Amino acid sequence: MKPTPETSSDREATRNVGSTRDEDDDDQPMYVIKRDGSKQEIHFDKITERISKLCDMKPPLDRRYVDPVKIAQKVIIGIYPGVKTTELDTLAAETAAYQSVRHFDLDSLAARIVISSLQKETLGDIVKVAEKLHAYVNPKTGKRGKLISDDALAFIQRNGDALKETMDYERDFQQSYFGFMTLKKSYLIKCNGKPVERLQDLFMRTSVGMHMPDNAGAASDEENLRALVACIETYEYLSKGFFIHATPTLFNSGTCTPQMSSCFLVDMKEDSIDGIYDTLKQCAMISKSAGGIGVSISKIRASQSYISGTGGDSNGIVPMLRVFNDTARYVDQGE
Repeated sequence: MKPTPETSSDREATRNVGSTRDEDDDDQPMYVIKRDGSKQEIHFDKITERISKLCDMKPPLDRRYVDPVKIAQKVIIGIYPGVKTTELDTLAAETAAYQSVRHFDLDSLAARIVISSLQKETLGDIVKVAEKLHAYVNPKTGKRGKLISDDALAFIQRNGDALKETMDYERDFQQSYFGFMTLKKSYLIKCNGKPVERLQDLFMRTSVGMHMPDNAGAASDEENLRALVACIETYEYLSKGFFIHATPTLFNSGTCTPQMSSCFLVDMKEDSIDGIYDTLKQCAMISKSAGGIGVSISKIRASQSYISGTGGDSNGIVPMLRVFNDTARYVDQGE
């Protein structure tokens, strides 16, 4: 595969796209909507500059295969008056990810773009993140809806300096594009549909939820220190990619429903309406907290078996399992 370095013709093409759009749409000046809601005139060279800076992060990407100008050209084609800067980031990342079959560094660039975009929208302070999640109010009902527990907030506030000193948000950029998008979509806690956490906040919340003492705000100094040491150790392993916890742990650790177990084996209580639906309720409660379930259904009679109580015939296990499956999908809190 031949290198594709930036050329003067590429730069000229970028400028020409911008000038053509300006001439074709004099009544609608080209501007973007920034993250704070303000408008700013589009400067096409800034798109290339932003991509170039991300390419130059350590470790630098191979410019023979990652050309900021060519990616910027693709982004410029999708620009319209009033486009949001977040949309430009999404388009640039998708453009790079689509081309990642050519070279893995293009996947790395896509990841850097979306991670950088998230970091621009989030706080980058574990204490402030915890306080925001704990103070959450549902805008539709006006009612308080704490997204982390009282103990988690108390522990984070009590040990804020030590936790912040430990955390390294630059490690967010070690993720692949697909890995980051998966974590962003389903694992980072959101307020009103927008993530509040960064990846490092997720790892620290998970560690805090696992190790914090009961009644964390009133725990003795010895208990608190022991929990803090364990919390930092777990965070370091998660953050550096030595291992990752299962979905329920990442979902629920540090929240008001700290169900962190992954797998449950459930036995059908009995072959009756009461037994089937009592078991169904048990499965629904597990699914609600992202637990995985295996159900033994050997007690359920086969299709066309006689039912003495009604004089009818059984429909068998398949229709019943559809109900179990639809219930699990209905109560699933993931995306």
